[in-house]
Amino acid sequence: MLVEINLKNSYKNFFIKNKHILFKNSSLIPKENINLLFTNSGMNQFTHFLSQKNNSFFAQIASVQKCVRLGGKHNDMNTIGFDQTHHTLFNMLGN
Repeated sequence: MLVEINLKNSYKNFFIKNKHILFKNSSLIPKENINLLFTNSGMNQFTHFLSQKNNSFFAQIASVQKCVRLGGKHNDMNTIGFDQTHHTLFNMLGN
């Protein structure tokens, strides 16, 4: 757990030092997107920017987004949660 905290802090500090805006993570249950049951990627919090519902623009942005992957579906995490009963919670680091 301590290694995870240090890794996240190092990540955030690196991008803040390089003049990125640190974007606040979204809830695991997205309130602003009625099409999603859970936040499953680090891009979910940016959908209102990408769909042009928000005209704000940030040239450099970084985020640490809490995500969940549900078992039983094919995704990029082939060896984790690949059955009907296990789910994976993780932090997706993005910039």
